[in-house]
Amino acid sequence: MNGKQLKNSILQWAIQGKLVPQDPNDEPASVLFEKIRQEKERLIKEKKIKRDKNASIIYRGEDNSYYEKILATGEVKCIDEEIPFEIPQGWEWCRVSSLFQINPKVVAEDNTSAAFIPMEAISAGYGSEFRYYEKKWGEVKSGYTAFADNDIAFAKITPCFQNRKSAIFEGLPNGIGAGTTELKILRTYGETINRWFVLYFLESPYFIDEATFKGTANQQRIIVGYLENKLFPIPPLSEQERIVDKIGLVMPIIDKYSKSQELLDKMNVELNEFLKKSVLQEAIQGRLVPQIAEEGTAQELLEQIKTEKLKLVKEGKLKKSALNDSVIFRGDDNKYYEQIDNSPVCIDDFLPFQIPETWTWCKVKDLLEIQTGASFKKEQANANKKGIRILRGGNILPNKYIFKDDDVFVSEEFVNANTILKKNCIITPAVTSLENIGKMAVIEKDYNNVSAGGFVFIISPYIQDFNHSLLLAYFLQSPSLIETMQGITKKSGAAFYNLGKERLKELYIPLPPRKEQQRIVAQIERLFEQLR
Repeated sequence: MNGKQLKNSILQWAIQGKLVPQDPNDEPASVLFEKIRQEKERLIKEKKIKRDKNASIIYRGEDNSYYEKILATGEVKCIDEEIPFEIPQGWEWCRVSSLFQINPKVVAEDNTSAAFIPMEAISAGYGSEFRYYEKKWGEVKSGYTAFADNDIAFAKITPCFQNRKSAIFEGLPNGIGAGTTELKILRTYGETINRWFVLYFLESPYFIDEATFKGTANQQRIIVGYLENKLFPIPPLSEQERIVDKIGLVMPIIDKYSKSQELLDKMNVELNEFLKKSVLQEAIQGRLVPQIAEEGTAQELLEQIKTEKLKLVKEGKLKKSALNDSVIFRGDDNKYYEQIDNSPVCIDDFLPFQIPETWTWCKVKDLLEIQTGASFKKEQANANKKGIRILRGGNILPNKYIFKDDDVFVSEEFVNANTILKKNCIITPAVTSLENIGKMAVIEKDYNNVSAGGFVFIISPYIQDFNHSLLLAYFLQSPSLIETMQGITKKSGAAFYNLGKERLKELYIPLPPRKEQQRIVAQIERLFEQLR
């Protein structure tokens, strides 16, 4: 249970009478409710408030059922189905509208200093923190929600409502203020109900989770009448104070627990990611599984790749320039050399680690074809009534490795059909933030109606085998190659880096024999499963 869940549980226990013991010597809530009714009558006689036509009393009949009597008409009805939970002896159920003034008026001179409180000035959570700007009352008395010292406020619009933006206003300039129209204000009838108990009620799961809303997707508000008709469990005033004291005592403890839990969760995530990176680094260095001589060598696999490339060139599916493979070999001095301009050049300084005897070094271009995603034009999609779904860099999630259908959150755009995503290709952002370099995944099936956007690389292995593609994706996400890729990126705008197709093609990458690749992928997946 995290800190938020624990706080929710405590507030729910509080309003159900389960947080502190009941004291039979407490003045019952029925007496408290009678004091509220008397105070309301006094204000009605002084013409400060109007009589509520829907005012009611709720009582338990001899048959142990709950009944509500509308005072204006005398109508009585059974409300057992509305009662959300049992409350202790000495408590009472009432409608919120019977207990509080809702959105009461505030009267002051125009030149009086007052508080102005926009929504962002009210803190979310389980407390009562807010700040204000000082303005003249004449500037804010119209077009805003008015309130006064000791009023209780909560946000009625999503997501502020669910985030528990609420407060007890105290210490306002001249005791008055106004603010966002997205507030509901409750005012007690004198000192009849502990305001902190009211605030905790408004922040409880019973009040928050059961709300219904109306409006557009981004601007939904609690429906009219939800607050007014909500059943409010009233404890005796003395018990309210004990509840508030108990909550005030435990909340700081929960905050400490919550911070410790968040730190532990962060450490677990960081440890998990560190272990995954360690697995990938061991894999790319040939340390994750043993080598088996009978499985052949990577040089044999390179020859198979060359044969496949030649076939693709003859079929017109690949340019002849793809046949210009790198020539990398180990010399008699045990150093690695690359044939450049007909001369061997030592490349040991560019190779970050040693690899097994059966492996070989090559370049990304020797194993993979790299295409940039398609450009698109919205106006053509609308005019031609045709389009295709676009996969963008943001759809490629960190440490996801395999791209699933539910990762596609893209729109219809007009693009060239030659960039359709095919099974076994690897996708990675071409332009991204520096920390996300190396974020990539393998496409697990053909997508005949999905293409990559212009800032995404589509990397296609010449050998069409899922394990081969997945292994290369794992290798490209190893710490050593990510560091190398970060080193070859160039700044593109204020916050983005361009990986560069030609630079990526020249990246050195180790290649294991094909059967060993399958064992490496299987071992990575086993270890990753254990880390979930």
